[in-house]
Amino acid sequence: MINLSSKLKVCGLTQPDQIKELISMKIDFLGFIFYEKSPRYVLHHLSLKDISEIDHPGKTGVFVNEETDRIVESATTAGLHFIQLHGDENKDFVHHLKEKLPPKTEIIKVIRIGNHDQEARHTIQNLLNDFCTSISYFLFDTDSSAFGGTGKQFEWSLLNELEIPLPYFLSGGISEDHFENIQHLKQKPFAIDINSKFETSPGHKDVKKIKKLFRESPEGTI
Repeated sequence: MINLSSKLKVCGLTQPDQIKELISMKIDFLGFIFYEKSPRYVLHHLSLKDISEIDHPGKTGVFVNEETDRIVESATTAGLHFIQLHGDENKDFVHHLKEKLPPKTEIIKVIRIGNHDQEARHTIQNLLNDFCTSISYFLFDTDSSAFGGTGKQFEWSLLNELEIPLPYFLSGGISEDHFENIQHLKQKPFAIDINSKFETSPGHKDVKKIKKLFRESPEGTI
């Protein structure tokens, strides 16, 4: 039985019919990947206009080392509510982007986690302290040269060694088998971000598998 109060984000969406089903399930965040090297690159399937016509308050655009103006254009035209920065963007970039985005658009900064040692913990803590005044949320994901979508989980115990100053999304190869382990985190995630473990192929979600999470969770919460 899954018994968590975290919200749910489904990332890597490309199929209109599946998006409609997820909206009917009251999924909290819909993730669209605007990274051309990703097999889930949304603009191979949907236009910015198509995304703008999706009636949902949690539309999230995922960008990797993208130019500020292109992010702003995509956010404005597609009606995105959240911008997820999944690359090597620094604090100055975030400040500059924030100035150009519509006022209500919130920023999620991804912290990619690889090694679990004292040096890594120190580096990550510095990043958390550096970004916390300029964004709304963090997202923790497994580090990779492909910037996510690995299907691999990082060592969650590292999160218990950090002071996390903002609500965060938990990502990185999460499957239904991992949800019980979330109970061991001192600071529970604001939202769970699922992707590759709930797909039949890149960009094609296993909606039945996602629905199963809700059946096993009280009142449809994760």
